[in-house]
Amino acid sequence: MRRLMICVGLSFLCGLSVSAVADGPGPLTLDVWPGPAPGETGEVGPEHFADPQPGQREVKRLANVSHPTLTVFRPDPARNTGAAVVICPGGGYNILAWDLEGEEVAAWLNTIGVTGIVLKYRVPRREGTPRDQSPPQPLMDAQRALKVVRGKASEWGIDPHRIGMLGFSAGGHLTAAAATRFTESTYPGSDEIDKQSAKPDFAVLVYPGGMEKRDDPANPIALVTPQTPPMFLAHAGNDNVSPLNSVSMYIALKKAGVPAELHVYSTGGHGFGLRPSDDACSTWPKRCEEWLRAMKFIPKADAGE
Repeated sequence: MRRLMICVGLSFLCGLSVSAVADGPGPLTLDVWPGPAPGETGEVGPEHFADPQPGQREVKRLANVSHPTLTVFRPDPARNTGAAVVICPGGGYNILAWDLEGEEVAAWLNTIGVTGIVLKYRVPRREGTPRDQSPPQPLMDAQRALKVVRGKASEWGIDPHRIGMLGFSAGGHLTAAAATRFTESTYPGSDEIDKQSAKPDFAVLVYPGGMEKRDDPANPIALVTPQTPPMFLAHAGNDNVSPLNSVSMYIALKKAGVPAELHVYSTGGHGFGLRPSDDACSTWPKRCEEWLRAMKFIPKADAGE
C-alpha cells in the first residue's frame, strides 16, 4: 500500500501544471475553474511541497495553492458502487496534508468501491482575511468542485445523488461549511456546470476544527437545518483541537432531525488520518464504511468480504 501511495504522489506531481491529465489507469487531474479562480486578493508565491519542520511526521505538505484542481481516483470497475467522495485535506487553511488526508483516503475509498476525488483548494488564507473568520476562497472551490463532479457523473460512472464530501481538521470545517451553506452562492455563476447542485449528499468530518466559535454567524453548527445532509463524525478525546467541535455539531444535527453518527475515541491526538496505530481511532474508516452501508450510500457488503 505504501508503494501505491508513492506512485500516486508521483502521478500528481507530473500533472500539477496540466489542465487535464490521464496517465493510463492512474488518476485524472482537472481544473476546478474554467479560468482564473474568483475571489483572489493577491499573490501567494509558487506552489510547492514544504520541507518538514524538526519533529514533524512524514507528510507531504502542499503550500501556496492558487490553482485549484480535482484529482480523481477511480475504483476497480468490478467494485464500483457509483458513490463518490470529494476529499478535503486539512492543514489549518495554511497548507494541505496531501498524502495523509488526500491520496491515502482516496486509496481507501477505492477499496470499498467509491470514487475518491481529492480537492486541491486554495491555501493559505489570503491577505486581508481576519483570523477569526473562515477564508472565502476554499468554500468557493468546494462548491464549484461538487458541481463539477455532478456534471461529470455520467462520464465517471457516478450516481449524482450519492456524492459526498469528507474533510479533516480545517478540511472538516470546509466540509461542514459546504454541507450547511449549499443554498448560498459564494461566487458568480459562469457556465452550465454552475447550474448543478452544490449540496453534498452526505458528509464525513474527521477531527474538524474552527466550529467552537459559537458567536460566528458563519459557524456551520449554527447553520444546521433539517435539509443538512447526513453526517459521520470522528474525533479523539485528547485532541488539542477540541472534540467539542464534533460533539456540538452532532447535537445540532440531532436537534434538527438529521441522521448522524459520532465516534469520540479516548486517544489519538490530532492528525491521525487513516494510518494504523495502537489507538482505537485508527478503526474509524471501518466504522465509516459500516455507516455508509447502513445509510445505503454504498451497498451492503457481500458475505465473503
